[in-house]
Amino acid sequence: MKSNWKLAALALSFVAGSALAQGYPAKPVTWIVPFAAGGPTDALARNIAERVARELGQPIIIDNTPGAGGTVGAAKAARAAPDGYTMLVGHMGYMGAAPALYKKLSYDPVKDFAPVFRFPDTPLVLMVRKDHPAKDIKALVDFGRANPDKLFISNAGVGSSSHLIAALFASSAGIKVSQVPYKGAGPALIDVIGGQVDGIFDQTNTALPQIKEAKVRPLAVTSKVRLPQLKDVPTLAETVLPNFEASTWYGIYAPKGTPQPVLDKVQAAYQKVMTDRAFTDKMAEQAIQMLPAEQYTGAALGKHTESEVARWKSVAAKTNISLD
Repeated sequence: MKSNWKLAALALSFVAGSALAQGYPAKPVTWIVPFAAGGPTDALARNIAERVARELGQPIIIDNTPGAGGTVGAAKAARAAPDGYTMLVGHMGYMGAAPALYKKLSYDPVKDFAPVFRFPDTPLVLMVRKDHPAKDIKALVDFGRANPDKLFISNAGVGSSSHLIAALFASSAGIKVSQVPYKGAGPALIDVIGGQVDGIFDQTNTALPQIKEAKVRPLAVTSKVRLPQLKDVPTLAETVLPNFEASTWYGIYAPKGTPQPVLDKVQAAYQKVMTDRAFTDKMAEQAIQMLPAEQYTGAALGKHTESEVARWKSVAAKTNISLD
């Protein structure tokens, strides 16, 4: 009898979800971006949201909710109604590293969310102020080794890509750096340009304009191979850190319990967008790295999230990444 009731409940749930999906979306959808406006996460989210919105037939509103390395916005998304109208722009920090960074976290990146789809990945560029004495990456590492804690690297906040990758870099290079957290990548980059700090790991989509205008000096990229847009800038792997590779990953997550037909509809809209070569070519021009089509799915994002949570717990045990 209990089994019959469970089957009936599942059937009703599926029917209700299918009915919701047929009329979905009937109003604007909100994507929570847990970082300040103007940073690389915000820029990429807005770009993709605009195209997905066209496929869905409703606007996608970006809700910037910064704080605590993105965990404030992630917690807000986890508590939202599971109706498909509030989703989270997930990021390697608060959806991968956060369980290792924070002793108390008000959400679980795996258990409290339903993965919808994954964005392309974004490598980072290590840049220094124009007048920094280090003219190449080897010189910067030598400077760091000779001057422990006197190499000041800014970041977009604890748990941001710029924070996590800088910690990985310092640990791999065997140097001690002084990380300087800011409220967003924009202010962190401004102080590199202004000479208040030595450098920053910034994502390609926001770093390239500053490099083209010669406001900063690029020393290395975190990708596996050199970037076409920065052909003269070496990778960390080919210079001082063999096998070093890191990129920021993103994905869209919905609150757990969001009907699967709704998730499928949003995923299908995104997958259609990613077949638009004119759109993807513009992202590639910013050195954003396209992925195989099968890696864009919600199922693939779910597996990736689980593996990243495990990975960063291991990394945190070996580095000086700050815990609260």
